Amino acid sequence: MIRFLLGVIIGILIFFFFVYFGGGKTVKRIGEGLTDTGKKMEVLEETIRKEKEDVGKGIQKKFFKEEKEIQKKSQ
Repeated sequence: MIRFLLGVIIGILIFFFFVYFGGGKTVKRIGEGLTDTGKKMEVLEETIRKEKEDVGKGIQKKFFKEEKEIQKKSQ
């Protein structure tokens, strides 16, 4: 019972702090910041994905060249 009452009191305090510190305006500012951060992360992910593909292709080319050289030497 004590935990329940403590939870209700803390919930009421959080609600009043939310209203006191700007309410919807604060949530809107935080949301806009998160949206900007999300867009930046998408750009970074795309850049990393492209670089990963380029590196993978380079490694495959090098690996296949080495395999062909080994096959030529053994013939």
